[in-house]
Amino acid sequence: MPSRAHLSNGGVDFIAEVIEGAFVIRYWGASIRGEVEEIQFQRSVAHSDYDEIQNPGFFREHSRGWLGHPAISGHREGRDWSTHFVVRNLVADQKSFTCTFDDSATQLQSIFRGEIDSHGVITFELKLINLGETFVLDQLWYWLPISNRADQTLDFVGRWSNERNPQRRDIGIGRWVRESLEGRSGHNFTIGEIALTRETNFANGEAWSIALSWSGNSQYSVEKTYEGMQSLGAREYFMPGEMVLKKNDSYEAPRLIAAYSCEGLDGLAQAHHAYLRSRKSHPTTPRPLTLNLWEAIDFDHGDERVKPIIDAAAELGVERVVLDDGWFGSRRNDRSGLGDWQVSQDVWPHGLRSISDYVRSKGMQFGLWFEGEMISQDSQLFKSHPDWILQEKGRIPATWRHQQVLNIAHPEAFEYILTSVDSVIKENTVSYIKWDHNRTLIDAGYLEQAATHRQTKAIYRLFAELKKRNPGLEIESCASGGARIDFGIADHVDRFWVSDNNDALERQRIQRWSAQFFAPELLGCHIGPTRGNQTGRTLSLSMRAATALFGHAGIEWDVTEASEVERAGLRSWITYYKSKRSLLHSGEMIRIDYPDDSHYLYGVLSKDRREGLFNFVQLQTIPTSQPAHIQLRGLNPERRYRVNVVTPAGNPGMMVIQPPQWINSGADLSGDSLMKVGLPAPILRPENALTFEVKEI
Repeated sequence: MPSRAHLSNGGVDFIAEVIEGAFVIRYWGASIRGEVEEIQFQRSVAHSDYDEIQNPGFFREHSRGWLGHPAISGHREGRDWSTHFVVRNLVADQKSFTCTFDDSATQLQSIFRGEIDSHGVITFELKLINLGETFVLDQLWYWLPISNRADQTLDFVGRWSNERNPQRRDIGIGRWVRESLEGRSGHNFTIGEIALTRETNFANGEAWSIALSWSGNSQYSVEKTYEGMQSLGAREYFMPGEMVLKKNDSYEAPRLIAAYSCEGLDGLAQAHHAYLRSRKSHPTTPRPLTLNLWEAIDFDHGDERVKPIIDAAAELGVERVVLDDGWFGSRRNDRSGLGDWQVSQDVWPHGLRSISDYVRSKGMQFGLWFEGEMISQDSQLFKSHPDWILQEKGRIPATWRHQQVLNIAHPEAFEYILTSVDSVIKENTVSYIKWDHNRTLIDAGYLEQAATHRQTKAIYRLFAELKKRNPGLEIESCASGGARIDFGIADHVDRFWVSDNNDALERQRIQRWSAQFFAPELLGCHIGPTRGNQTGRTLSLSMRAATALFGHAGIEWDVTEASEVERAGLRSWITYYKSKRSLLHSGEMIRIDYPDDSHYLYGVLSKDRREGLFNFVQLQTIPTSQPAHIQLRGLNPERRYRVNVVTPAGNPGMMVIQPPQWINSGADLSGDSLMKVGLPAPILRPENALTFEVKEI
């Protein structure tokens, strides 16, 4: 058996050693030339401390001298609370390792696996096996040590329509915890935890990140001990008694995705994007320009209301139309009908097939909204099966958007939803479903036990089975907007609805930080109406279009209300999106550390560095009359490039008598000069964006 696992790929190394039976992670960071020697890890023996250096290993056990937070916590009615895992087998090569542990005293076994890809992303898997009597597992963490050079953390906070606000703070002694206990990842969910140096920005500096592939309750943590040892941790959060392992039962923790970059936050983002794009399940067909009808019609359904919008959408060049909430049962508002997944005869007397056929006759795909994990108390399903909701001891949980949570871990409820949704898909030639999740899980019990874990596993099974029964079906994850965006659901869906907030100014930040983890082609970015429904703000079409361009683009607007000028702008923008989506959805995201926080400067570069597309966005006014130069990043310094402004949806507003010359005539410059000197920035009006292309000549 080897005594060391040394993974190396994509410019990243991970080194662990077996020391006195413990699996000790020695290093995770940039690739190292030459050998790493034992002498480099021999610490001092301090006063008033252990008489010899302790090596608690991956499980960070009390029995091995660890005084920080452990990796495992559990018991058998108060017994077997202290583990002492010993490595029994280690198989390792340059790309992967599998380490098997057991603890004869507690009769527990564990298997820990790691695999590194060509981008330096490491995926970890952890399994716990109970060989004794019933064991109550309270916690099972992944903990990865990080360098003491990391002195800050970055995570994300939010609420409905205001997701993913960056939160950066110093690492202090103790433990910092971010948790989500909503039963879904949630609006306030951080997606991952990032450790970084104080100097790290988008372009430069070191950053380490972990992200859990899980859509239920979770915890992330950063810990620094009194000794100065630092770690990032993540786990699925169990409610009391939720994970009870009977003899020979096992628990498989959600996969952990770990990334490292010495090229700033963009290097970290590019690693995440490359990892996602390498999956077999990642969408590979061009991302259709999508029109969603929610903000256009609300609950006002019917042929007369919808067909004119479909006609207008087809004339504009839309490729997919999605009929949202209100097509089924008694669903004329948000107080009834959830669970009754049969087409409403009140609003669609001839069924949905006619409108589906109409959409497809126009050369577009037909999509449909569901919220299959929820149930209205005012529904036929609830009247027939009131016991199918998640609840504890007969209590009815507090309502949220007037609804309860359907217990899809219940076999009959699962089969009902699967059969109902599958029937609607087949009968109406639905190629795309927008799957919503509009409330949190509280008092979520089943068989008098906490059931969030089983509920989360059930939605994964449901999505997998729907795709199996309907080859080519695509699923959008929506949860009141961006409340279920995580690496767990990402393996089962093809798109995320990033936020219910379509205000382009708000979307600039929300999309900017969502893309820290998820590639643009997975992020639904729509042009909303002229006056935003969430903020009431009025923004120009050019600003809204420029914002929606950098993702999986679409429209959330009654386009029959658009003026002829606006429709011409939409047609031009849609054509432009189609011509650029191969670049936008395969290139590398570049976020520039612009000197002024009142501006964003970002874009996408092709992998060969021959072509790029950028946005220069003025968020608010600045105190100086001239903004800082536009300096790009990532170009080939030896090549010459043509820079041209593009205005597919109209010109941005400017506060100038005359803009810089290149705005109208373009510029031919070397990559080196574009990066080191740049171009003079125009004086935009606040809440405007300038889009420009960079092409090798």
